[in-house]
Amino acid sequence: MFKTYSELISFDTFIDRFNYAKVPGTIGDRTFGANRYLNQRFYMSKEWRNFRRDIIVRDNCSDLAIESESIFDHPIIHHLNPITIEDILNNNSVIWDPENVVCVSFNTHNAIHYGDENTLFHPPQERRKGDTKLW
Repeated sequence: MFKTYSELISFDTFIDRFNYAKVPGTIGDRTFGANRYLNQRFYMSKEWRNFRRDIIVRDNCSDLAIESESIFDHPIIHHLNPITIEDILNNNSVIWDPENVVCVSFNTHNAIHYGDENTLFHPPQERRKGDTKLW
């Protein structure tokens, strides 16, 4: 199944969008192995940085493009359909397709790849009498 940004944003809730974007994987999986330098060189290129900026603006720097889920640290541009070494070597259009990417937070990105929904939400702790600990 080829995932698209248009389909992703058709889901109303954060958790529905998360489940749509989720990629099966496990911690420690090698993504590019010995060719990781290709991946890193690609993400440091001027073309990628410009593309990344445009996606951040499009998504209003919001986690999974949900307006109420602002990202306050460094947004990550997540490929909905993972890219491969061949995609980078051949400069395939899939790596530059706005329909194949969405802005996400670091925690959401890790949860998408490792399927750990527990890292997504941290409800505020209830204050108690005598509690002097700052958040």
